[in-house]
Amino acid sequence: MGGRAGRRARAGIVVLCLALPLAGCSARHDTVRETSQQVEGGSGSSAPTLHHAAGGRSHGGGDAAATAQARYAVAQPGPLQTPLRTPDVLVSSSGPIPGSVRSAVRAVPGVTQALSLSLASVSANGRTLKIAAGDPAQLRRFTAFASARADEVWNRVAGGEIAVDPTLPRGLQDRPGYLRLGPARDAPEVHIGAYAPLVKQIDVVMNDKRGHQLGLPRGNAMLVSTGELRPSTVKGRLQKVLGPGTTLQTLALEFNDPLQTAVLSGASVSSAVGTFSYTPHPDGTVTPQASWVRAYIRTESVPLIGTVTGNKGMLPQLRAALTEVVQRGLAATIHPSEYGGCYVPRYIANDPAKGLSLHSWGMAVDLNVPGNQRGTVGQMDRRVVAIFKRWGFAWGGDWNYTDPMHFEMDRVVRAG
Repeated sequence: MGGRAGRRARAGIVVLCLALPLAGCSARHDTVRETSQQVEGGSGSSAPTLHHAAGGRSHGGGDAAATAQARYAVAQPGPLQTPLRTPDVLVSSSGPIPGSVRSAVRAVPGVTQALSLSLASVSANGRTLKIAAGDPAQLRRFTAFASARADEVWNRVAGGEIAVDPTLPRGLQDRPGYLRLGPARDAPEVHIGAYAPLVKQIDVVMNDKRGHQLGLPRGNAMLVSTGELRPSTVKGRLQKVLGPGTTLQTLALEFNDPLQTAVLSGASVSSAVGTFSYTPHPDGTVTPQASWVRAYIRTESVPLIGTVTGNKGMLPQLRAALTEVVQRGLAATIHPSEYGGCYVPRYIANDPAKGLSLHSWGMAVDLNVPGNQRGTVGQMDRRVVAIFKRWGFAWGGDWNYTDPMHFEMDRVVRAG
């Protein structure tokens, strides 16, 4: 779709849900009232009606939470800077993109704007979210018109809160208005400042201070706008200046690029298990790059289960946890015939919308599958759960929508 008319961002009926300070969006937002009125940038366009949560500051620790949140505040973005930009191409890498390369990208003919971001995946209640951190004043320029013009959304992001895509299920919240960004119970729990349409392939946005708190690799991604040009006319030029180790994903509706990059938040875990590029397939499976598989995926023997194919950064912890299970006389609680696998590169439930499964990194295992199905309390012995947690694993039974068979590495633990 070429030409100015085809490339222009359209202002549609979009719902922006703004939570009150330290209070989540309530269930009342399931009923949405929309109005049609004059908006900036066009005559008779539809503008969102902003719905605020009922109630005031949360009770029991609200002031303390606000103080903690203030530690991650940055300068307010100020008025919206125009023109807005189309998010056409997402460039990503496992490590920081050098300044010289960023400058070269911006100088590519056809590139109208290129914004540096920090980008990673994080596990949250059984779903893998793509999270981005950057300058709120510039990030907003790449979002839909209704989101970009909503000052309060970006003021809240600057204030240390997060903005979340409204298509994400509310069940991901650990408590109303808060999203725990990591599988462990002590992972950072961040207040959701707003639900607003963001950028395709990005579920959560935050400012750089929050990104640093979560261990996102700094400046490992760029959002590129090609203005009125089709991304395909610029892609070859971008690849020349980016070089190896970087992938390009087209966000415009022109086509889908097969190769994508997977990098986890948290420097220690990401270093232990590595980052990789992968090719997705229609059946919901993915194929990681062969060099990463050779470097990180091993087939080894561990107690009770036997042969396991998994990530070399996770296997020592799995072996240690199962060894302790045996030492504590709990071997009978693990059923080798009901082991569900470790390294299985795919999307969660084979659905790309749910993000990459941590099985794709070979850092998760499923145990005693028949008696521990999703959405149940499960039959996993809680003494075994405690042992796995001591050895750096988060347990799917703690999630809002439980997965009690599932254990995933969430921190690096090594035997003394």
